[in-house]
Amino acid sequence: MNTGSSKPGEAAVAAHGATRDEGGSRDERGLGSRAPEFVKARRALHLSWQVGVFMVGLAVVVAGVIMLPLPGPGWVVIFGGMAIWATEFVWAQLVLRWTKRKVTEAAQRALDPRVRRRNIILTSIGLVIMAVLAGIYLWKFGLVMPWKIKDQ
Repeated sequence: MNTGSSKPGEAAVAAHGATRDEGGSRDERGLGSRAPEFVKARRALHLSWQVGVFMVGLAVVVAGVIMLPLPGPGWVVIFGGMAIWATEFVWAQLVLRWTKRKVTEAAQRALDPRVRRRNIILTSIGLVIMAVLAGIYLWKFGLVMPWKIKDQ
């Protein structure tokens, strides 16, 4: 499982976690295991730790997948499971970094004034169409639920 590094310096950076640049902002954390040092020092314990993290993350991801068609925050739970995996596995850390980057880009695009203006216009048009359809329904049938309308 991906916990170590091929270069001694990289393992030290990964073990210390986040670094700060001169401006004080937080850089992305180094890749690798975030298990406690006493766990990483013993191979069998570390392997057991990884299996446990994988199983907990898998349970959370499966719960999220079940919530997709059912009521519940499916995607949030799936990303929570990925975050659990990312505490131990490099592949999950890379997937989460890619996802964060894409979500940030999408959020910036959505805040673009031209995009916001277009979305407001499309929403307004949709609301006008819905109001017209509701008016036509009320004019033709009155305040009667659709399943109680008899053939006319």
